Amino acid sequence: MVLNTSFTLNTGNKIPAVGLGTWQAPVGQVGAAVTHALKAGYRHIDAALVYQNEQEVGEGIKASGVPRSEIFITSKVWNTQQDDVAAGLEQTLKDLDVEYLDLYLIHWPVRLVVNETSKLFPLNPDGTRAVDREWDQGKTWAQMEAVLASGKVKAIGVSNWSIPYLEKLEKTWKVVPAINQVELHPFNPQHELKAWCDKRGILLEAYCPLGSTNSPLLTDPELLAIAKKHNVQPATVLISYQPARGVVVLPKSVTPARIDNNLTLIELDAEDMATLDAMAASGKQQRVNTPAFGWDLGFDDWYPEQIKAKLASGGYNK
Repeated sequence: MVLNTSFTLNTGNKIPAVGLGTWQAPVGQVGAAVTHALKAGYRHIDAALVYQNEQEVGEGIKASGVPRSEIFITSKVWNTQQDDVAAGLEQTLKDLDVEYLDLYLIHWPVRLVVNETSKLFPLNPDGTRAVDREWDQGKTWAQMEAVLASGKVKAIGVSNWSIPYLEKLEKTWKVVPAINQVELHPFNPQHELKAWCDKRGILLEAYCPLGSTNSPLLTDPELLAIAKKHNVQPATVLISYQPARGVVVLPKSVTPARIDNNLTLIELDAEDMATLDAMAASGKQQRVNTPAFGWDLGFDDWYPEQIKAKLASGGYNK
């Protein structure tokens, strides 16, 4: 397979194939991790306002000494800011201490309504998430198009969007999303979503490419066999899998040695790719990030019973 180190967005701009994820990277550690990553050769940092660490991410970028012009920086507008995307962007630019973003995403296709319980995760009196069930995501996207026109972001996209949501947005968008960032790994390859996005020039980005801390993915016998074949760690196979299939990958770590190792890509052959592509269809499909918004996100395998039904009908085959 071709070793992809960067991809071209539908804007014409390049995006590095590997980026440093900062989700769940603790304050007090993330700044040093960002600095180390940039000094080690990373040129892509993935951030978000809701991670509540963007100020330190910005400090880490400055401390690296790498010019801003050489770094691809992504952030995301949070659910509670969907009625004022420009304000959310300004907060992120201030926290990161940059003048522009290379990519700005709608974090989830769900608007939350701020109330006295929280500015980020507001709840209803019954304990459910305070979702605005009448909100049209087309309104959020129109604001994204406006911030793109302002020059404060170089590209816009979405995150955690399913085919049904994208199909609805497609009816009104003036700018095609450059990116759809979603959970991707061999246990959740989302082949159908990738095919849909590929046809429209929307590049996928993979978060949680290693599964999660307790995921059986890293100890899967098929994965271990591929790792042994190439004399590398299983994580290297999982990270290399995404660029090999035309997907940007966002591994997260605050450990210097792991940050270094995660930047290393290997060439996987056709047999490797076929094995990795088929894992979900063999009965291993599972997600690791399914937040309880109490809202249908349009994915047909969000819950275990949906996965079981999809497997029974022959789903997940590439």
